[in-house]
Amino acid sequence: MNPDEFANIAHSERDFWWYRGMRTILFRMLDPYLAGRKILRALDAGCGTGYFAHLLQTERHWPIVPMDISWVGLRYAREMGIRCPVQGDLASLPFPDRAFDLVISQDVLSHLPRGEEHQAARELSRVMAPDGLLFVRTPALDALRSRHSEFIVERQRFTRRRLLGLMAGAGVRAIRCTYANSLLLPVALAKFRLWEPLLRQPAASGVDPLPPWLDRLLYRPLAMEAAWMAAGHDLPAGQSLIFIGEKIV
Repeated sequence: MNPDEFANIAHSERDFWWYRGMRTILFRMLDPYLAGRKILRALDAGCGTGYFAHLLQTERHWPIVPMDISWVGLRYAREMGIRCPVQGDLASLPFPDRAFDLVISQDVLSHLPRGEEHQAARELSRVMAPDGLLFVRTPALDALRSRHSEFIVERQRFTRRRLLGLMAGAGVRAIRCTYANSLLLPVALAKFRLWEPLLRQPAASGVDPLPPWLDRLLYRPLAMEAAWMAAGHDLPAGQSLIFIGEKIV
């Protein structure tokens, strides 16, 4: 991750349409699988600024451990009052085997050089309890690489088939795997494959404040997708991939 992006995220993560929408999707998808499960310890592997872990600690009272490789992100977490942030590498997690009932990793695998994702997936599996649950989100489809991708040092994107294969190889059985952020896919393709190449501008963050009316407008498709996926439906293509799995015992 480009260290400069942490400041952009910290400024926007609470209210920016994409973050709000993807959190809505996460909870609508994950909550049904958490019913009846006892979460004694959870891990946010690649917590960034720690805002998401902060929400889980303060609003849901989950015993979650926020971890990131960058002290830049963890500094924001400490300023937010996050309890016990941990510096660690996804490819060598500083935790014992079977330590967590729930493991969450959002948009972290994409920052690893191609090939290193296999070790990271094995580590995510290793620290899961035998009946533990894994939630992974990754950027999807190489055709959707953008100036923002370059700015944040995104090294790879995934297809559904590749992500399923990666997790199966790490000993995690898929419960659900679907694309997300799909309704805005035509807009994204036009922007990333037509508009940005035409302008030929340098890499830059895509996390920019928007007029409130536009922010609300862009959030609505994600809210619609959250309802669709909560009803058990998957999406065939999109800008993100979401995987939910259980450890194969």
